[in-house]
Amino acid sequence: MKIGIVCYPTFGGSGVVATELGLELSKRGHEIHFITYNQPVRLELISNNVHYHEVNVPEYPLFHYQPYELALSSKLVDMVKLHGIEILHVHYAIPHAYAAYMAKKMLQEENIYIPIVTTLHGTDITLVGSHPFYKPAVTFSINKSDAVTAVSQSLKDDTMRLFDIKKDISVVPNFIDLEKHNLHGFTDCQRGMMANDDEKIITHISNLRPVKRVQDVISVFYNIQKEMPAKLMFIGEGPEKEKVELTCQELGILDKVVFFGKSNEIDKILCFSDLFLLPSLTESFGLAALEAMASGVPVISSNTGGIPEVNIHGESGFLSPVGDVEDMTKNALYILEDEQRLKTFKDKARKQSLNFDLHAIVPMYEAIYKDTLAKCLVL
Repeated sequence: MKIGIVCYPTFGGSGVVATELGLELSKRGHEIHFITYNQPVRLELISNNVHYHEVNVPEYPLFHYQPYELALSSKLVDMVKLHGIEILHVHYAIPHAYAAYMAKKMLQEENIYIPIVTTLHGTDITLVGSHPFYKPAVTFSINKSDAVTAVSQSLKDDTMRLFDIKKDISVVPNFIDLEKHNLHGFTDCQRGMMANDDEKIITHISNLRPVKRVQDVISVFYNIQKEMPAKLMFIGEGPEKEKVELTCQELGILDKVVFFGKSNEIDKILCFSDLFLLPSLTESFGLAALEAMASGVPVISSNTGGIPEVNIHGESGFLSPVGDVEDMTKNALYILEDEQRLKTFKDKARKQSLNFDLHAIVPMYEAIYKDTLAKCLVL
């Protein structure tokens, strides 16, 4: 199949999943065309089966905000006609599904029919989509898609509750390439660059937005380090970073916290981590938690959104009510204070991640593509 993939080319979960999906599909013999405004951050290889097409948005003084949806729709039309793309897989309802539908209607004028598969990732539904300004557009985009998927049952339920949806939504969870999380690829001397032998390594990865509740990360870590030697690894950039640094300084733990920014060595950091913290207000899935578990790192998280579908309470880690720092601290110390118990949780975290191996999930998308194309041929 010739598949066009539209996504945000950023470090966010949706962009990572879309890129990894395209790369795996290309290995399975499909021709993949990424269509977006920048090359996706995880897209390292352009080959005969993987192509990238940049969407350029001309700047005109007339527009206060440049019309990306218009430029994207036009680019999709051109790429479908030029490369014979058979199906579009768009990640995010707006603006991507909205733009794809406009491209679809333009192509129909030339007797070209292009089906649209839309994957909902979370923010497009729970934060942006439910806003009164965007709700009609999101509802329209979902209902006009030929197939719709959501990355968790929780997100599907939220979508059906918040919008007047006439389409069936398939749950296809996020996935991970377990081969990239090889637990034996690094040496102990590399761990020594991050922490002393007697220090536990606690890790948090996010875009440091308020929804991630990064102040709770600091609070939990502050409590942990009072009971045992520990270091906190902060990976990511975002609007809360300055507040986090100030809080660490006020608590006198700045020397125990390492800020990596947008690191390309996440696998290495996770390899040596003992615990992962994800106290988010909401998560449609919790891809960062899954990446940690794939590296054998148990997760202390909030019990919200799709996280309980990934992090199994008492097995791969623990779930706590949002904002319950005391319960998160208690659970963290329970795992960390006993080496054998820590090893057991690490092993179970890795085992749980096997359920989301890309080799099990990607065929689900292939089946949806084939089914959607078959239905379109009937029409």
